[in-house]
Amino acid sequence: MKNRVQSSRLSKPWGFFILSSCVRQVICGIVAWWVIFPCGFPGVMVLAFDGEMMKRRQQGILTGMPFMANVAPRTFVDDLGRKLYLANPPTRIVSLAPSVTEILFAIGLNEEIVGVTEFCDFPPEALAKPKVGYATPNLETILGLQPQLVLAPRSFLRADLITKLEQLKIPIFILEAHTVEDILAHIQLLGRMVGHSEEANAQAALMRKQLASLSSRLVDLPRPTLLYILNSSPLITVGPGSFIHRLIELAGGRNAAEHAVAPYPRLTMEEVLRQNPDILLFPVGRQEGISQVEQDSWKRWTTLAAVQHGKLVQVDSDLLNRPGPRILEGLKHLVKILHPEVSQDNLPN
Repeated sequence: MKNRVQSSRLSKPWGFFILSSCVRQVICGIVAWWVIFPCGFPGVMVLAFDGEMMKRRQQGILTGMPFMANVAPRTFVDDLGRKLYLANPPTRIVSLAPSVTEILFAIGLNEEIVGVTEFCDFPPEALAKPKVGYATPNLETILGLQPQLVLAPRSFLRADLITKLEQLKIPIFILEAHTVEDILAHIQLLGRMVGHSEEANAQAALMRKQLASLSSRLVDLPRPTLLYILNSSPLITVGPGSFIHRLIELAGGRNAAEHAVAPYPRLTMEEVLRQNPDILLFPVGRQEGISQVEQDSWKRWTTLAAVQHGKLVQVDSDLLNRPGPRILEGLKHLVKILHPEVSQDNLPN
């Protein structure tokens, strides 16, 4: 709990997955003209995009023939729709997100991970990895690590970072999870990219079995309304289009912002009072979360059912906010909060 970040600071606390609309526009603008370099690193090749730019593609790194997307089995498409060709699994990888770092370790990588962010603190082995910064990664450090691949979340990526990395001919692959299934798909995708498909498929299969087992225990139960408070001032929560919204539903709850039109909408107190949530859920943790003072400030809203029944609850922010393999632990916590009467014994393992 030490060094907790105040929720009113919008720039970093939950920057793992939130992207402002202006940054999205800038990134999209850059993607539109991005031409990828022929061969900056051994065994790694990044390709151009679909559409008209495909007509000017570089020749294939292996065949010398004009490259045909979707032909090579080791062509991968990121969440910006860009195609990346890897002749061989990369052996030097830089991760720019704690969630990505957790996935890489979970599928059996360690030595291949040569750089991580300052916030990558799980598993403990991540703490010993060279740090490349976070909101403003140190490009000199990244370059010095000689990565064959940089993995980054779209929510975090800055337009100028993409520009500089492409100028340095460093391949970068973007990930953005909107659903729980996206997280599982990312685990399997990264497994294929780094040559650890067996471990990745096993990890994803176990998570799917546990999801199914938990869901079967929640059928026909009432659905308490839950408000997940990402930020107090302004009030920001999760809506449809975010994986946390889906987690609330999978845990047998109803999201108080289920009618929002954005994945991470701002809410007015009038809307909160109208939805009258049964539970107020606050993320807390070493890196990000809602301070105790801000949590206590909600007690003044005495007409809320959650306040009347003392249902102001905390959850480890790392378990819910990071779209990685520990999301199942976050789901179990949600089920315990929403349906404490439901047994979680004998889950598949």
